[in-house]
Amino acid sequence: MSLHLMTLLTAHPAKLINLLALLLTFPGGWLLHATRRREQRAIAAQRQSQASDEPTLDWATLRMNRFFYSFGFACMGLALLVSWFSTKF
Repeated sequence: MSLHLMTLLTAHPAKLINLLALLLTFPGGWLLHATRRREQRAIAAQRQSQASDEPTLDWATLRMNRFFYSFGFACMGLALLVSWFSTKF
C-alpha cells in the first residue's frame, strides 16, 4: 500500500502541491475567523458595560488583531500562490 501511495504522489506532483496549499489555507482561515470573532466579542462586551456611542479597543488589542489579520492573510495568499504554482505541473 505504501508503494502505491508513493507512486501516486510521484506520478502526480500537482496533487502533493495542492495538499500543501490546503495545509496552508486551514490555519490562515482559522486565524482570520478566530480574530474576527474575538474582536466582535470584545466590542459587544464594551457596549454592554459602557453606554458610549463608539466602543474602542485598547492599543495592544488593536496591534495584536492587526498582526493576526496580516498573518492570516499572508497564509491565504501563500496558499493561493502555491495553488497557482501547482497548475504549472
